[in-house]
Amino acid sequence: MAHESPLIAILVIGLGLAFVLGTAANRLKLSPLVGYLLAGVAIGPFTPGFVADSALTLQLAEIGVILLMFGVGLHFSPKDLMSVRATAVPGAVLQVAFAAALGAGAAHVFGWTLAAGIVFGLCLSVASTVVMMRALQERRLMDTQRGRMAVGWLVVQDLITVLALVLLPPLAASAKGGALDWSALGLSLALTFGKLALFAGLMFVAGRRVIPWILHYIAHTGSRELFRLAVLSVALGVAFIAAELFGVSIALGAFFAGMILSESPLSQRAAEESLPLRDAFAVLFFVSVGMLFDPLTLVKEPVALALSVGVVLVGSAGGAFVVLRLLGRSLGMALLLAAGLAQIGEFSFILAGLGIDLGLMPERARDLVLGTSILTIFLNPFLMRIADPPQPAATPDAPKPLVPTTLTGHAVLVGYGRVGRLIAEGLKTRGLPLLVIEGAQDSAEKLTAEGIEFIQGNAAGDEVLNAANLKQARILFVAIPGAFEAGQIVEQARAARPDLEIVARAHFDAEVDHLRGLGANTVVMGEREIAAAMLERAGAA
Repeated sequence: MAHESPLIAILVIGLGLAFVLGTAANRLKLSPLVGYLLAGVAIGPFTPGFVADSALTLQLAEIGVILLMFGVGLHFSPKDLMSVRATAVPGAVLQVAFAAALGAGAAHVFGWTLAAGIVFGLCLSVASTVVMMRALQERRLMDTQRGRMAVGWLVVQDLITVLALVLLPPLAASAKGGALDWSALGLSLALTFGKLALFAGLMFVAGRRVIPWILHYIAHTGSRELFRLAVLSVALGVAFIAAELFGVSIALGAFFAGMILSESPLSQRAAEESLPLRDAFAVLFFVSVGMLFDPLTLVKEPVALALSVGVVLVGSAGGAFVVLRLLGRSLGMALLLAAGLAQIGEFSFILAGLGIDLGLMPERARDLVLGTSILTIFLNPFLMRIADPPQPAATPDAPKPLVPTTLTGHAVLVGYGRVGRLIAEGLKTRGLPLLVIEGAQDSAEKLTAEGIEFIQGNAAGDEVLNAANLKQARILFVAIPGAFEAGQIVEQARAARPDLEIVARAHFDAEVDHLRGLGANTVVMGEREIAAAMLERAGAA
């Protein structure tokens, strides 16, 4: 059956095993990514048992990349991209150049040619977008200055990759003894940049009108199914057209589509509708990476692998850290971005494959790139934990220091989104002292402007809850939409204060039971409240 239905086999076995091993990793206080990678190793061609179709898995993983970058674009505006260009452009270029130079040095140690060293160095210099974005989302940093800097950095790396893919074929001909045709190379570059400019122009001129218009039209049909289908069609369609017609990477194309839609009032709904598929296909990306790894490489090439991993850690992470500090960025931003860049992924595979196909690198390079990728992705969650210390208050991207509040008899509100703002307005009218806990930088700026006391950080952390003075608080409102994250906060708060009144929100009956089981006194489900209000109106009629 598995041989007759490879797609079904990958989805059932791959996702099922990723679920089991991801849960096990979570229980061991590790990132679920570790479990997903190990699931890929288990169903790969280098381990006994079921072997998934690697080509099909990689195509599914590409869908994950498209949906993830579309989601990133939905939270990122052209204004955000321009705000970080002064640092992201020179920073990413210098970091890639430094890491590539170190990679070329490692290739020289292996006895490879200079051309092989340049390609190998490029493979070790570009980070995985999926890994970085997942790490930022887990820490709720996408809307902060650090998150915007990371996205801008990755966009520049993506453009460098596109440029490298254009330059490699003519350079390969020259490296093999053929004369380098400078006019042909110039024409190729002009064509590439022309296509990029044309694509960007179409997206900012036509796309800005067409994409929101389509989604607004579908939204007015009242069909949630059609709206979800429209969002997926836009994300996948723009990415496909960008790659096929304009030579732009699918990741960059999807990012542009999301960024254009971010200016629409429907962007939040689009993000919510595409989230389940984004998560599922992102898991398949990590499974696909694990499938490509031969565990015996650890035994056959331990020194070469260690040297390659060192290039990524020193060249990409260390290079980014030094550049950001030289450009005057905060220690916290430099550490976080350096840790996020200390891994390689999907673009490295593409560059390595092209280099080998062109005869610039030996086949051995593929195993080293894959081995380095899985090892650095494995290490990345640990590095991210180490690299996220409290930041100096004097920097523009720093969160507010964790100074304990002096409020007593107050309400603590976690989350200042659409629901949180309504709760805050109601509490202010009642004259109840209010403290808000919020991680997003833009919300923190609104709270400052409105004169509301707040703590910037993750409410699931003991330090944040202690600073909120739960011991003397009257009530805790957990107004964030994610039941899993809300559950952690409820559980921590209940442990800190057994008699505290805790009110949370949920979307489904299962979430209500989950949050009550963790200690919430009251869980409000939006659908029930809407129904109750409508029935109340019926009784009054």
